[in-house]
Amino acid sequence: MRIARFSYKDTPRYAFVQTDKQDGKDYLVELSGYPLTGQQVEPTGQRYPLDDEDVRLLAPVIPSKIYGAAKNYRAHAAYMAEHGQSSNPEPPENLMLFMKPSTSVIGPDDPIVKPSYSKDMNYEPEVAVVMGRMARKVSVNEAMDYVLGYTCVNDVTLRDLQKNDPMWTRCKGFDTACPLGPWIETDLDYRDAKISFKLNGEEVPEASGTTANLIHSIPEQIAFISSFATLLPGDVIMTGTPHATGSLKNRDEATVQVEGIGYLRNVVIDE
Repeated sequence: MRIARFSYKDTPRYAFVQTDKQDGKDYLVELSGYPLTGQQVEPTGQRYPLDDEDVRLLAPVIPSKIYGAAKNYRAHAAYMAEHGQSSNPEPPENLMLFMKPSTSVIGPDDPIVKPSYSKDMNYEPEVAVVMGRMARKVSVNEAMDYVLGYTCVNDVTLRDLQKNDPMWTRCKGFDTACPLGPWIETDLDYRDAKISFKLNGEEVPEASGTTANLIHSIPEQIAFISSFATLLPGDVIMTGTPHATGSLKNRDEATVQVEGIGYLRNVVIDE
């Protein structure tokens, strides 16, 4: 099931995304409320073509908080060391986390604004987990019971600031640093979700990977975070970027794709 947040004539709404068997097109089936309230939502009877000029997909959630897993793939840890972004080619033994604020979230086709104080902004394609229930001190075995679904995320990072700032607050948390979308997919093989990235329409093979190679699995991430912080419905966990990253400049088109979810496209503009 695909759950979308969208605007129609500038009014935010929620919908299921369904493919019409007759014409093969995707439609937004409008819902009566917000799927993450815990209350039952039902179709309103309104349906909009996804390509309607008055329809605009929004970030599927505005989370209260966003956690990110750093160096959660061995290939990425080695890549960072090779390119002078880290002194240690080995990933940390324990899960290493950072946070992004909700103000960093943007949706599909929204512009990524490169701050004037940075000279090196990077893309990081990832699978994001969206929580569906409040989770506190949950075990690894029960962790997935608290998940609503998954979406694409681009963990946009100011790499030059990451080297110089003692904390990652600015390099990871600036406005527009967290593109999310295009929707929440509730049915995904999270153990082997394949991630790819396109820059200006061209595949970047070295940025691709699969969650099968995660060091700390998605259930482990949920259990660890919930051991010290309560996860709320709509909160997001960025599970890690699988391998190489690269620079983004003005007018670049960045497209994150996760097999089984879809793709998330954003264009860069200078501040």
